[in-house]
Amino acid sequence: MVEDFRRKDETTPVVLMGYYNPIYKFGVEKFLAVAKASGVDGLIIVDLPPEEDDELCLPALEAGLNFIRLTTPTTDDKRLPAVLANTSGFVYYVSMTGITGAAIKSRAAVGDAVKRIKGHTDLPVAVGFGIKTAEDAKTIGRDADGVVVGTVLVDAIGQSLKDGKATDKTIEAARTLVAALAEGVRAARA
Repeated sequence: MVEDFRRKDETTPVVLMGYYNPIYKFGVEKFLAVAKASGVDGLIIVDLPPEEDDELCLPALEAGLNFIRLTTPTTDDKRLPAVLANTSGFVYYVSMTGITGAAIKSRAAVGDAVKRIKGHTDLPVAVGFGIKTAEDAKTIGRDADGVVVGTVLVDAIGQSLKDGKATDKTIEAARTLVAALAEGVRAARA
């Protein structure tokens, strides 16, 4: 899919997010070569802590791929330097403890966390989890450098399907939601 996307778009960053086991099974060296040749820009591997950087993080950096780390509300100032040590591209702040798709309990706390993380790194900080509306994107976008949206987009696409297949409403459902979220972020920057 990345190769196909790259034939049409050479500039939009592509970041793969997932778990280490499929990469390990495929072979780290082989995976990194294929990812780089396909046009992947970075990786978010959610189950590899910094103590395991030799497994994939350092080889990915050597291959020219960004290695993006997750930080959470439970990542304190003592742990943060280790998490940020080999992070590149941007830092992904998970705005809440719990599951994706849940609601953010305190947007002010998210803003405070973003400011705290920025005190430890020059990398941009993107915030994900719990962002569902243009107003959410606007509020989070005031402090964050990026807004990550997943569940609400999957839900919008899912609601547009008929018998599990895309309809003429599927692209429009995604486009409408993304346009509203983007407008929220732009309003935060105004």
